[in-house]
Amino acid sequence: MNAKEFQDNSISSLLFRAADQWPDNPAITFLDATQSWLETRNRCHAAATLFNRLGVDRGDRVAYLGLNSNVCFESYYSPALIGAIFVPINHRLSIREMEECIEDCTPKVLIVDENFTEQAEQLLKACVSLKATLYTTQSSLTEGSVSYEKVVQEVLSSGEYCDLLPSSGDEVATLFYTGGTTGRAKGVMLTNSNFICNTNCTIPLYRLQHQWAFVIVGPLFHLAAGSRVFSSTALGGHAVILPRFDVASLLDAIQRYGVNSATLVPTMYQMILGHPDFVSFDLTSLKMLASGAAPLSAALLRRILEAFPAAEFFQTYGMTEAAPVLTSLDSKYHVLKGPNSGKLGSVGRPVEHVDLVIADEEDRVVPPNTTGQILAKGPNIMKGYWKLSDATQEALEGGWYHTGDAGYLDEDGFLFLEGRVKDMIVSGGENVYPIEVENVLENHPAVHQCAVIGIPHDTWGEAVHAIVILKDRCEAKEDELILFCKEAIAGYKCPVSVTFRLDPMPLSPINKILKTELRKPFWEGRKNKLV
Repeated sequence: MNAKEFQDNSISSLLFRAADQWPDNPAITFLDATQSWLETRNRCHAAATLFNRLGVDRGDRVAYLGLNSNVCFESYYSPALIGAIFVPINHRLSIREMEECIEDCTPKVLIVDENFTEQAEQLLKACVSLKATLYTTQSSLTEGSVSYEKVVQEVLSSGEYCDLLPSSGDEVATLFYTGGTTGRAKGVMLTNSNFICNTNCTIPLYRLQHQWAFVIVGPLFHLAAGSRVFSSTALGGHAVILPRFDVASLLDAIQRYGVNSATLVPTMYQMILGHPDFVSFDLTSLKMLASGAAPLSAALLRRILEAFPAAEFFQTYGMTEAAPVLTSLDSKYHVLKGPNSGKLGSVGRPVEHVDLVIADEEDRVVPPNTTGQILAKGPNIMKGYWKLSDATQEALEGGWYHTGDAGYLDEDGFLFLEGRVKDMIVSGGENVYPIEVENVLENHPAVHQCAVIGIPHDTWGEAVHAIVILKDRCEAKEDELILFCKEAIAGYKCPVSVTFRLDPMPLSPINKILKTELRKPFWEGRKNKLV
């Protein structure tokens, strides 16, 4: 089967077209092993055959729990080849949170690497939908489990592939779980059309070129990294995959493989520039750098521009529900002097296929330079939230996606962020929803009331901070409450500090805690926005 037999609005067509046009070109390098585009296509087809033998049908889910790898890259395609849905699980979640995700989307198969065998065994016992666990390495096999690699190699050797009927168009290709404002993670349903739309947009937007080398270092359970799977495939590029972010390993990979493009979060840039061996690496191959997921300070931007003078630099604003890009600030505005420097505090203009407006509380469009909620519409917007019709209807009310973020458009159509309507905290590129942390803290027997806010952090941008009122005649210590949270939720969501408050919480006229007042002492003298 070749690319012509697939519809253009299918992500599978990207894979087969790459294998047809650049069969021998490097597709993926992982742990110093490189596979070509033809090999990658065949491995994906073999994996789809494995899923098919395990009873995975059209619309069924295939989950992945592990660090970045060639198998994770392949899993963006292999379930879709038989019309199934890929579900990357955030490996930073607690086991309870993983169980909630698995129980919500009920996958038949879980692929797991050697780093998470213990969690996989617990999930297999707790989640009745799981019929099989596929281990990516032979060393991590347990009794009754299946070796992903062994079966893939057997299918490749025999040539006994299953028939393919890829998903396409409005069919869901991937479920990404995001933190929930109600304390429950929501599965964002993204379709083939969503991904094709975003890919067709970002390639010219970032001026990406055929057969470039792309480094994938952000976690592939996030779409910020995952979207690079599709663009590198569409360009016949070379994806250099690192298991996790490590500064020395990243710098070495850029130098060794001549990496041309990297998309990182501000925290990564800060750690890279601060590494003692930074200047000893040859990074001149870099032609395009992008930043997203969290605010970028003017001071850090200046350091980036000075360190990478030959690379074009872009900032993007988006979210999983938008697959993921909504706006982009072009490299020509990343200057510290001249007329274009006035747009440096923005996150750019909406991309070509996105309609974006600012609306008041009644969803009425407001004039330029007026702050309101950011609403967006376009073919990149999600199909909805998995099995959450009410939440989907609320998010897509009136045909517009309600981002929950506040901002304004200037007279030239550039978007400036002003805060987050839903009080979401962005710490080191990870989204933390305060209510999720508050729900845990309020279960502590000594806690009467609490509020969780983001406070400034020099490395992570924001840190999670809890403000707590204890019950009468009860005592608790800061480290006790932090440990209590760590036993229930992922570490990055837990408070790094706690303030014990004696006065009542500041309240609005409708008795909602005024987190703006709680933040003021921490943010005074700082701008809580992009620059």
